[in-house]
Amino acid sequence: MVISDSARLLFVHVQKTGGSTIHNRLTEVLPDARQVKGVDRHGTLGQILRAEPELSTYWTFGIVRNPWARMLSWFRMVERFRDSEQDGERRLDRKNQFIRSVAETCPDFEAFIMKGLDEFSRLQTPQWRYLATKTRRADMIGRQESLEADLRAVQARFDIPWEPLKSVNIDRTRPDYKAGPELGGRDTRYRSEYTDEMARRVEAAFARDVTAFGYEF
Repeated sequence: MVISDSARLLFVHVQKTGGSTIHNRLTEVLPDARQVKGVDRHGTLGQILRAEPELSTYWTFGIVRNPWARMLSWFRMVERFRDSEQDGERRLDRKNQFIRSVAETCPDFEAFIMKGLDEFSRLQTPQWRYLATKTRRADMIGRQESLEADLRAVQARFDIPWEPLKSVNIDRTRPDYKAGPELGGRDTRYRSEYTDEMARRVEAAFARDVTAFGYEF
Protein backbone atom coordinates (compact mmCIF):
# COMPACT_ATOMS: atom_id res chain seq x y z
CA MET A 1 0.00 0.00 0.00
CA VAL A 2 0.94 3.63 -0.36
CA ILE A 3 -0.75 6.50 1.49
CA SER A 4 -0.28 10.22 0.92
CA ASP A 5 -2.00 12.38 3.51
CA SER A 6 -1.29 15.59 1.61
CA ALA A 7 -2.87 14.20 -1.57
CA ARG A 8 -5.49 12.19 0.35
CA LEU A 9 -4.55 9.19 -1.78
CA LEU A 10 -4.57 5.47 -0.92
CA PHE A 11 -3.14 2.78 -3.17
CA VAL A 12 -4.13 -0.80 -2.27
CA HIS A 13 -1.51 -3.30 -3.45
CA VAL A 14 -2.94 -6.55 -4.82
CA GLN A 15 -0.17 -9.13 -5.31
CA LYS A 16 1.10 -9.86 -8.82
CA THR A 17 -0.67 -7.00 -10.58
CA GLY A 18 2.25 -4.62 -11.12
CA GLY A 19 1.89 -3.25 -7.61
CA SER A 20 5.58 -3.21 -6.66
CA THR A 21 6.31 -1.00 -9.65
CA ILE A 22 3.47 1.36 -8.70
CA HIS A 23 4.53 1.34 -5.04
CA ASN A 24 8.09 2.31 -5.91
CA ARG A 25 7.01 5.09 -8.26
CA LEU A 26 4.49 6.59 -5.84
CA THR A 27 7.07 6.48 -3.07
CA GLU A 28 9.46 8.40 -5.30
CA VAL A 29 7.02 11.15 -6.33
CA LEU A 30 5.00 11.60 -3.10
CA PRO A 31 7.24 13.08 -0.37
CA ASP A 32 4.93 11.98 2.44
CA ALA A 33 4.30 8.44 1.13
CA ARG A 34 3.75 6.01 3.99
CA GLN A 35 2.11 2.72 4.98
CA VAL A 36 -0.16 1.73 7.85
CA LYS A 37 1.84 0.41 10.78
CA GLY A 38 0.98 -3.15 11.67
CA VAL A 39 -0.72 -3.91 8.35
CA ASP A 40 0.97 -5.99 5.65
CA ARG A 41 1.92 -4.05 2.53
CA HIS A 42 -0.57 -6.27 0.70
CA GLY A 43 -3.28 -5.52 3.24
CA THR A 44 -6.87 -5.45 2.03
CA LEU A 45 -8.92 -2.28 2.02
CA GLY A 46 -10.88 -3.66 4.97
CA GLN A 47 -7.71 -4.28 7.01
CA ILE A 48 -6.41 -0.82 6.20
CA LEU A 49 -9.64 0.94 7.17
CA ARG A 50 -9.95 -1.01 10.41
CA ALA A 51 -6.50 0.27 11.37
CA GLU A 52 -7.11 3.84 10.19
CA PRO A 53 -10.85 4.49 9.64
CA GLU A 54 -10.19 8.08 8.57
CA LEU A 55 -8.65 6.78 5.35
CA SER A 56 -12.15 5.92 4.12
CA THR A 57 -12.41 9.50 2.82
CA TYR A 58 -9.19 9.20 0.76
CA TRP A 59 -9.36 8.61 -2.99
CA THR A 60 -8.51 4.93 -3.30
CA PHE A 61 -7.31 2.84 -6.21
CA GLY A 62 -5.87 -0.58 -6.99
CA ILE A 63 -5.05 -2.80 -9.95
CA VAL A 64 -6.45 -6.22 -10.86
CA ARG A 65 -5.28 -8.82 -13.36
CA ASN A 66 -6.56 -11.77 -15.36
CA PRO A 67 -6.66 -14.57 -12.73
CA TRP A 68 -5.03 -17.18 -14.99
CA ALA A 69 -2.13 -14.87 -15.88
CA ARG A 70 -1.85 -13.78 -12.26
CA MET A 71 -1.50 -17.35 -10.98
CA LEU A 72 1.21 -18.10 -13.51
CA SER A 73 3.05 -14.92 -12.50
CA TRP A 74 2.82 -15.95 -8.85
CA PHE A 75 4.25 -19.38 -9.63
CA ARG A 76 7.11 -17.79 -11.59
CA MET A 77 7.96 -15.85 -8.43
CA VAL A 78 8.01 -19.13 -6.49
CA GLU A 79 10.32 -20.59 -9.15
CA ARG A 80 12.69 -17.64 -8.86
CA PHE A 81 12.75 -18.03 -5.09
CA ARG A 82 13.48 -21.78 -5.41
CA ASP A 83 16.33 -21.01 -7.84
CA SER A 84 17.80 -18.44 -5.47
CA GLU A 85 17.63 -20.93 -2.60
CA GLN A 86 19.46 -23.49 -4.69
CA ASP A 87 22.11 -20.86 -5.50
CA GLY A 88 22.73 -20.39 -1.79
CA GLU A 89 20.76 -17.21 -1.16
CA ARG A 90 19.09 -17.62 2.23
CA ARG A 91 16.16 -15.39 3.13
CA LEU A 92 14.46 -15.51 6.48
CA ASP A 93 11.73 -12.86 6.43
CA ARG A 94 8.09 -13.81 6.91
CA LYS A 95 7.12 -13.35 3.26
CA ASN A 96 9.76 -15.75 2.05
CA GLN A 97 8.92 -18.35 4.67
CA PHE A 98 5.50 -18.50 3.04
CA ILE A 99 7.00 -18.73 -0.45
CA ARG A 100 9.37 -21.45 0.75
CA SER A 101 6.41 -23.49 2.01
CA VAL A 102 4.66 -23.10 -1.34
CA ALA A 103 7.82 -24.06 -3.22
CA GLU A 104 8.29 -27.19 -1.12
CA THR A 105 4.66 -28.24 -1.57
CA CYS A 106 4.30 -27.38 -5.27
CA PRO A 107 7.20 -28.63 -7.41
CA ASP A 108 5.53 -27.58 -10.67
CA PHE A 109 2.78 -25.33 -11.97
CA GLU A 110 0.15 -28.07 -12.07
CA ALA A 111 0.73 -28.82 -8.38
CA PHE A 112 0.62 -25.11 -7.64
CA ILE A 113 -2.87 -24.86 -9.16
CA MET A 114 -4.37 -28.22 -8.24
CA LYS A 115 -2.83 -28.55 -4.76
CA GLY A 116 -1.52 -25.15 -3.73
CA LEU A 117 -4.85 -23.35 -4.10
CA ASP A 118 -6.37 -25.79 -1.62
CA GLU A 119 -3.52 -25.80 0.89
CA PHE A 120 -2.65 -22.09 0.99
CA SER A 121 -5.63 -19.84 1.59
CA ARG A 122 -3.56 -16.76 0.85
CA LEU A 123 -3.22 -17.84 -2.77
CA GLN A 124 -6.98 -17.97 -3.32
CA THR A 125 -7.97 -14.60 -1.86
CA PRO A 126 -10.05 -12.99 -4.63
CA GLN A 127 -8.84 -9.65 -5.88
CA TRP A 128 -12.20 -7.97 -5.26
CA ARG A 129 -11.72 -8.60 -1.53
CA TYR A 130 -8.62 -6.42 -1.54
CA LEU A 131 -10.50 -3.51 -3.06
CA ALA A 132 -13.96 -3.55 -1.49
CA THR A 133 -15.69 -3.82 1.85
CA LYS A 134 -19.39 -3.98 2.68
CA THR A 135 -19.52 -0.18 2.77
CA ARG A 136 -16.58 1.04 0.68
CA ARG A 137 -15.19 0.23 -2.74
CA ALA A 138 -12.03 1.57 -4.34
CA ASP A 139 -12.77 4.71 -6.36
CA MET A 140 -10.79 3.35 -9.30
CA ILE A 141 -10.01 -0.26 -10.12
CA GLY A 142 -7.51 -0.36 -12.96
CA ARG A 143 -6.25 -3.36 -14.86
CA GLN A 144 -2.79 -4.72 -15.33
CA GLU A 145 -3.70 -5.20 -18.99
CA SER A 146 -4.11 -1.41 -19.39
CA LEU A 147 -1.68 -0.37 -16.69
CA GLU A 148 0.00 2.60 -18.35
CA ALA A 149 -3.27 4.21 -19.42
CA ASP A 150 -4.88 3.70 -16.02
CA LEU A 151 -1.90 5.15 -14.19
CA ARG A 152 -1.91 8.17 -16.48
CA ALA A 153 -5.44 8.81 -15.21
CA VAL A 154 -4.12 8.76 -11.64
CA GLN A 155 -1.29 11.06 -12.66
CA ALA A 156 -3.71 13.53 -14.23
CA ARG A 157 -6.01 13.52 -11.22
CA PHE A 158 -3.26 14.32 -8.74
CA ASP A 159 -0.95 16.25 -11.04
CA ILE A 160 2.07 14.19 -10.03
CA PRO A 161 5.18 13.62 -12.18
CA TRP A 162 5.34 10.32 -14.00
CA GLU A 163 7.47 8.40 -16.46
CA PRO A 164 6.91 5.21 -18.48
CA LEU A 165 6.97 2.21 -16.16
CA LYS A 166 9.66 -0.41 -15.90
CA SER A 167 8.52 -3.44 -13.94
CA VAL A 168 10.67 -4.55 -11.01
CA ASN A 169 9.30 -8.10 -10.88
CA ILE A 170 9.94 -9.44 -14.38
CA ASP A 171 12.44 -12.20 -15.06
CA ARG A 172 14.11 -10.77 -18.17
CA THR A 173 16.15 -13.94 -18.65
CA ARG A 174 13.07 -15.94 -19.60
CA PRO A 175 12.89 -16.69 -23.34
CA ASP A 176 9.26 -15.52 -23.52
CA TYR A 177 9.97 -12.14 -21.89
CA LYS A 178 8.44 -9.13 -23.61
CA ALA A 179 8.11 -5.75 -21.96
CA GLY A 180 4.78 -4.77 -23.45
CA PRO A 181 2.29 -7.31 -22.05
CA GLU A 182 3.83 -7.25 -18.58
CA LEU A 183 3.23 -3.51 -18.33
CA GLY A 184 -0.16 -3.44 -20.04
CA GLY A 185 -1.81 -4.96 -23.09
CA ARG A 186 -3.59 -8.26 -23.62
CA ASP A 187 -1.26 -11.23 -23.28
CA THR A 188 -2.58 -14.78 -23.67
CA ARG A 189 0.72 -16.68 -23.54
CA TYR A 190 -0.29 -18.11 -20.17
CA ARG A 191 -2.86 -20.36 -21.87
CA SER A 192 -0.24 -22.86 -23.04
CA GLU A 193 0.72 -23.53 -19.41
CA TYR A 194 -2.75 -24.79 -18.48
CA THR A 195 -4.59 -28.04 -18.93
CA ASP A 196 -8.38 -27.84 -19.16
CA GLU A 197 -8.66 -29.11 -15.59
CA MET A 198 -6.23 -26.49 -14.30
CA ALA A 199 -8.08 -23.71 -16.14
CA ARG A 200 -11.38 -24.81 -14.59
CA ARG A 201 -9.80 -24.91 -11.14
CA VAL A 202 -8.69 -21.28 -11.41
CA GLU A 203 -12.09 -20.24 -12.75
CA ALA A 204 -13.78 -21.88 -9.77
CA ALA A 205 -11.34 -20.41 -7.23
CA PHE A 206 -11.67 -16.89 -8.60
CA ALA A 207 -15.28 -16.94 -9.78
CA ARG A 208 -15.96 -13.60 -8.09
CA ASP A 209 -13.08 -11.93 -9.93
CA VAL A 210 -14.15 -13.45 -13.24
CA THR A 211 -17.67 -12.11 -12.75
CA ALA A 212 -16.80 -8.76 -11.21
CA PHE A 213 -14.12 -7.78 -13.71
CA GLY A 214 -15.25 -9.67 -16.81
CA TYR A 215 -12.15 -11.82 -17.21
CA GLU A 216 -12.04 -14.98 -19.29
CA PHE A 217 -9.47 -17.65 -20.03
